[in-house]
Amino acid sequence: MSTNTIDPNTWVDKYSDYLFNYTIVRVDNKEIAQDLVQETFFAGLKSMKNFKGEASERTWLISILKRKIIDHYRKINSNKGKAEVRINYTDSETEGDWLEERVADPFDGNAEGEIENEELGLAIHNCMGKLPEKQATIFKMKTIQGFDTEAICNEFDITASNLWVIIHRARTAMAECLEKNWF
Repeated sequence: MSTNTIDPNTWVDKYSDYLFNYTIVRVDNKEIAQDLVQETFFAGLKSMKNFKGEASERTWLISILKRKIIDHYRKINSNKGKAEVRINYTDSETEGDWLEERVADPFDGNAEGEIENEELGLAIHNCMGKLPEKQATIFKMKTIQGFDTEAICNEFDITASNLWVIIHRARTAMAECLEKNWF
């Protein structure tokens, strides 16, 4: 028999900050993170009868949140590669096809730079996806989001020297991956 109980009336006060901080590191967007935490609370309410008390309330909510984050990325990735919708338009001065009107001019240096930056961003994102989850999260927190060493060490219960070993390994793996996939 378990001693862990569930009380949804206290969830927001007890867990919202923790769940938000957990989520923001993984999705890097405040609004999306807030939505995912809200969806987690809602899913928890809907499935309260399934809570067996084998884990703490917070652990149970985190497991729900992890599935919400995974679903979020699945949804994003399932939209990749779908055909663009063409929209014909006519206004007082112009007539044309929305998609064709917005194709980058190959002779425009700014457009080329934007395309290269977008491709580099995708290459970096793909390479980060090949890192082990903990290593990728720590690398992102330190080098992209600018978290301080102490905060990361506290979050992952690691020493500062362990953090720098993880960062070094991530940088090395990223450099090798980008060398193969970008240059």
